[in-house]
Amino acid sequence: MRPRPSLLWKISLSTSIAITLLLAVAGYFVQDQTRSALSRNLELELQGSFRAYESLWRARADLLAKVSLVFSKMQYVRAAFQTNDRATITDTAGEIWSQVSQSNNAIFLVTDPSGEVIASLGGKSPQNRNMYVVRDALPRFPAQSEGFTFQNNQLYEVVVTPVYVATGGGDGLIDVLVAGFPVDQNVASELRERTGGSDFVFLENGRPVASTLPSSDTSQIAAQYRRGAGLQHLELPNREYAVFGSPLRDIAGAPAGDLLIVHNFDAIRRDLQALELKLVFAWAAAILAGIGVSILLARRILKPVRQLDEAAALIAEQKYETRVPEGGDDELGRLARTFNAMCRSIQDAREELIRQERISTIGRLSSSIVHDLRNPLAAIYGGAEMMMDGDLSTQQSQRIAGNIYRSSRAIKDMLQELVDVSRGRIQAPERCRLSEVIGAAVEAQAASAEQHGIEIRNAVDSSIEVPVEPGRMERVFLNLISNSIEAMPDGGRIDIAAHRNGHDVLVCVDDTGPGVPPSVRQRLFQPFVTSGKNGLGLGLALSRQAVLDHGGDLWIEDAAAGAHFRLRLPFGEI
Repeated sequence: MRPRPSLLWKISLSTSIAITLLLAVAGYFVQDQTRSALSRNLELELQGSFRAYESLWRARADLLAKVSLVFSKMQYVRAAFQTNDRATITDTAGEIWSQVSQSNNAIFLVTDPSGEVIASLGGKSPQNRNMYVVRDALPRFPAQSEGFTFQNNQLYEVVVTPVYVATGGGDGLIDVLVAGFPVDQNVASELRERTGGSDFVFLENGRPVASTLPSSDTSQIAAQYRRGAGLQHLELPNREYAVFGSPLRDIAGAPAGDLLIVHNFDAIRRDLQALELKLVFAWAAAILAGIGVSILLARRILKPVRQLDEAAALIAEQKYETRVPEGGDDELGRLARTFNAMCRSIQDAREELIRQERISTIGRLSSSIVHDLRNPLAAIYGGAEMMMDGDLSTQQSQRIAGNIYRSSRAIKDMLQELVDVSRGRIQAPERCRLSEVIGAAVEAQAASAEQHGIEIRNAVDSSIEVPVEPGRMERVFLNLISNSIEAMPDGGRIDIAAHRNGHDVLVCVDDTGPGVPPSVRQRLFQPFVTSGKNGLGLGLALSRQAVLDHGGDLWIEDAAAGAHFRLRLPFGEI
């Protein structure tokens, strides 16, 4: 027998699938961990840029605060401010500011306590004449206040410093100094250079006011950014950005805008793509290597398994002399030795079973034949004895001769049926009236039924004809009626009826006896099965075989009382 490779390919396929899944999970884990590590590094980089921004911005704010504080303490500045003359205040403030200012972009304003601008010095100063930031800082005076403010479409970081002079009632607030820097494109570019290349975006109420990114990317980042969400990954049509945001607070501590530190994922994406490519090559190489190794190992492992499979198939064909090579001392070698031992045991047991079954079958068959021959032989013996004694009338002689003839014919037919069954041979059927076949069986058992007080009702329509062997089918009904009579020694009734059922004829044989016990119901038509009657149980087995040979079937139906046999015969030719 040629070995089948299905199990080999199943093992190879399962191994390759397992390796594929394992490598896929490992690759996903590696890629996820790499992405997480790169994301953490990027977050640390952004946080470092934010700390660098804070350091730079704090240095600027401290410088403005110190300059403003020194300015507010100068006596001649206070004296000039007390004149309330705008020209004097402007000249004095401008002279000192030119000496201390280190940036052309820095602004310097002198306002009255209500915020109205008296003098505007320095770089890009607000154009409006009233600084609302002064009113926000009033609750904090005499301390300095710092924060961001939005004036005339421009974001500023400012330091507000009050200027007090001595009066009769104590120190009096005469003017306010507002120093700061405008937050513009130059500031954003300077921050980018000083923080290692991170991009900066300044927002005011969600609107970009300064950015180192292209305007299209800046607008989309501003639209997607959500304040307070921590490190955010924003997807744009062409790229992905990591954004770390922080609110810009005004003098009162409320958010006046947002600072976004932005880093794109181009480098990370390139690293991940390179990693994915390497993982794909490693995955493909591992799959091919795994399949090759699994095929080699599977061939080696499955060789004894195939031998066992082939040997088991031969055992199924009853070739019990089959043996397999026993091999080494591993599990498969022990399995082979166990299999060979099992085959030897089966072979020995089968030979012993055949021997015992032959002896038992001979004994049972002999007993059954003796039982079945006893009644007709007794009738022949009794009739012959009566005829030898003489003194019989002509009618009596004819009746005895008829009994002898029927008994002899029954013996002949029974022996011929045993020969036909053993050789698997049946006679050609002929179309007969079913009522006549059943009637012959009823007539043969009429005397026995009358002796036991049993009424036999034959209600089969005489128009029903079926193709059967009359002798064999008559013995079927004879056996069913005989079993019913034997099961009702104290009298009863046997009803026989038949009707068309499609292309078949269904015959019902019912009695009012005790019925068939459930313990033997499933085995009732097997040879040598009997229950509470004489004989060894070949009658029903031979009867069912006869019906099967005619293309029909014989069975028993469940019933609350009595035995209900059903016999199906084909209505047409068989």
